[in-house]
Amino acid sequence: MPSKIFADVILPLALSRSYTYSVPEEFEGMVVSGKRVVVQFGKKKLYSAIVHVVHDRVPEKYQTKDILQVIDDEPLVVTSQIRFWEWMSEYYMCTLGEVMKAALPSALKMESETFICKGENVDIAFSDNEEMLLNHLKDDKKVSIQDLLSALDLPNPMGIIKSLLDKQAISINESIESIYRPKIETYISLHPTIRTEQDINKLFEDIKRAQAQQKLLMAFLSLTTTKQSVFSAKILKKLLIEKAQVSTSVLNAMLQKEIFQEDYQQVSRLDDAKSQVQDEYELSPNQLKALDEIKENFETKQVTLLHGITSSGKTELYIRLIAEEIAKGKQVLYLLPEIALTSQIINRLRRIFGSRVGVYHSKFSDSQRVEIYKGVLSDEAKPGQPTFDIILGVRSSLFLPYKRLGLIIVDEEHENTYKQYNPAPRYNARDSAIMLASMHGAKVLLGTATPSIESYFNAQSGKYGQVDLNERYQGMQLPAVKVINTIEARKRKKMKSHFSDDLLFEIDQVLAKKEQAILFQNRRGFAPFIECNECAWVPKCEYCDVSLTLHKVNNQLVCHYCGYAIQSPSNCLACGSPALQTKGFGTEKIEEELAIFFPQAKIERMDLDSTRSKFSYDRIISEFESGKIDILIGTQMVTKGLDFDRVSFVGILNADNMLNFPDFRAYERSYQLMSQVSGRAGRKNRQGLVLIQTAQPNHPIIEMVVNNDYMGMYATQLNERKAFKYPPIYRLISISLKHKNQSTLKKAADQLAYGLKEKLGNNVLGPESPPINRIQGMFIMNILIKVGRETSVSRIKGMLSYFIDYLKQTQEFRALVVSPDVDPM
Repeated sequence: MPSKIFADVILPLALSRSYTYSVPEEFEGMVVSGKRVVVQFGKKKLYSAIVHVVHDRVPEKYQTKDILQVIDDEPLVVTSQIRFWEWMSEYYMCTLGEVMKAALPSALKMESETFICKGENVDIAFSDNEEMLLNHLKDDKKVSIQDLLSALDLPNPMGIIKSLLDKQAISINESIESIYRPKIETYISLHPTIRTEQDINKLFEDIKRAQAQQKLLMAFLSLTTTKQSVFSAKILKKLLIEKAQVSTSVLNAMLQKEIFQEDYQQVSRLDDAKSQVQDEYELSPNQLKALDEIKENFETKQVTLLHGITSSGKTELYIRLIAEEIAKGKQVLYLLPEIALTSQIINRLRRIFGSRVGVYHSKFSDSQRVEIYKGVLSDEAKPGQPTFDIILGVRSSLFLPYKRLGLIIVDEEHENTYKQYNPAPRYNARDSAIMLASMHGAKVLLGTATPSIESYFNAQSGKYGQVDLNERYQGMQLPAVKVINTIEARKRKKMKSHFSDDLLFEIDQVLAKKEQAILFQNRRGFAPFIECNECAWVPKCEYCDVSLTLHKVNNQLVCHYCGYAIQSPSNCLACGSPALQTKGFGTEKIEEELAIFFPQAKIERMDLDSTRSKFSYDRIISEFESGKIDILIGTQMVTKGLDFDRVSFVGILNADNMLNFPDFRAYERSYQLMSQVSGRAGRKNRQGLVLIQTAQPNHPIIEMVVNNDYMGMYATQLNERKAFKYPPIYRLISISLKHKNQSTLKKAADQLAYGLKEKLGNNVLGPESPPINRIQGMFIMNILIKVGRETSVSRIKGMLSYFIDYLKQTQEFRALVVSPDVDPM
């Protein structure tokens, strides 16, 4: 008798282990690693799960359930992906289910939807409401509970459903429904019985009294191109209707008369990227030298750091390397830190590589992301399903099913937006890209003008290769940097609101020359908070320990942590005084006040609030590129790798809020942000100007930005981190504990910290409450573990997992949420 086959599956849930299901005989041979299967987990819930391992080992502790359905003909997740998931789960201390949820587009995970249908016991007495619900159910049809609730206005509908279930008048059916539907277009062609010119002439004779039908036939003939025979031509239905300007009823009549026939084709939802392919730009001697050095480094090192100053032409080097990989038949992943950057880069890549480039990020619809996913998975193009050799995307594009990966480019590698914070997995895309590349035998190029301390340390210590590009393209000069002391300016009455006289003068000069300016303020909204001048009352979020930010556009006070919002009050809610005053300033306030100083200028804002819609990034960037916008105000979105020819002036409105942030990386980030936003100025033909407003003009970091002294910043920061045991000398693991009850939280945090300190001593800091110690109704405490380079990180993680599991077994701490974060940013 053949042995029974079992499959361990990955469920899209935060489960600490995989679960085993038995494979029914009819599915033997069909169930393989990477395919999706439908399984029951719990009493009534169905899930689509990924097959992890197929084996013949009988589970000892529980009776297995059968796999109910095999969804895929071919594996949806390739072997290398599963290896990558396993590594991420182990390294970042999360579950495989959490990685699966992050890795697959929602439309591929499918959803469990509850349906009800009529049961056997329908001949007993029912209440009026029960009768109404039963009458809505057709004898042979099942209806989802969601649809039923929408159609019927019943009091306590779930109670009625439960009552009918108890009476066995209805039954519950749990079904897996796929969210993804291929996009289908309808095409119109002549009926196969129409084969000659004489047949067409006869048609016109037959419909001579039907003018609308004649019009439609003429429109069809006019839309057929000279290259295609009129008898084999297929015209898009909506295009034909639009051309003829008739109703669909006219077309339906001609379909019934067998003049036309309909044909359905699957098409892509993605942009048809048939832009004219152009040659690359000619490289400068400096760029050619850097390109050769990168290739030399790749012969001995898997990772190379390209340290090129702003506007040195790094993107052109990327394009040459991409072309070489594609010529070898390889795939290339081009990672960017912000969705905003994809708008500019995609145009440059498509001018060179045409439709071989795919874009993958969260602003795309789920169905579009599925098409990209399947395009990477498939090695041959199918109707409505393109294939891609180059993927341009943000951190989530790491999870695509690469089979021929040859190169990963991580542009602006220093950016903290490569780090995923919530939910798990809390991975760093830059570090994960290096591991993904090693699994594929691929190379990694890290590119930036301001390397992270960790990456530069790795390059200096010989772990990575290093290539420097110290000249701007075509010998352009770096921008001049001018520092304004805001304390002195206010004393001398040279500040108007938040703008120094120098800043307003420079903007005026820019506008007079028909050039453009960028103003950087790293805080969105109108004002960080409002305060009563009488009693000092400040409105706070009900669920978070934070003040509400004023958004004047919709006159709301909004919590940037949980989304809680109230209308902005006209009087103090504590003492009733009307003397409410805004404190601080955000991008909204800058936009409003700048319009007073420059009423003729076209001013646009680029922050999270102004770029929520799908095409908002593209619109703002294309309008700024074409010169329709004179002044662009933005948060850190405007600092990252954007390239605008006409920008000659950049203003940093408040450097102090970055420098004073309580974090060991504050100085590094301040240098990077100011240097990067400065690099947007004077990128073509002329030297630009950068103006920094600060109350600390003699601050070392400000002076380093003025002198473009990256090495000075690196040396001082590295010395401090050696002294205080921070990366890259030590590794960090942060543990966040959350609970609704503050005293329970403190007790749990103390207990966990005590256990860790017994083993690790002074390398454990905390527990401490963060500056914002309550978010979404949950109190927070943090513990930080410092791990020396000589210490086994795996051993520390194992110890931490043991302590967390032990803690959560205590009844008092069952509701405790513990989130480890490896390599926090």
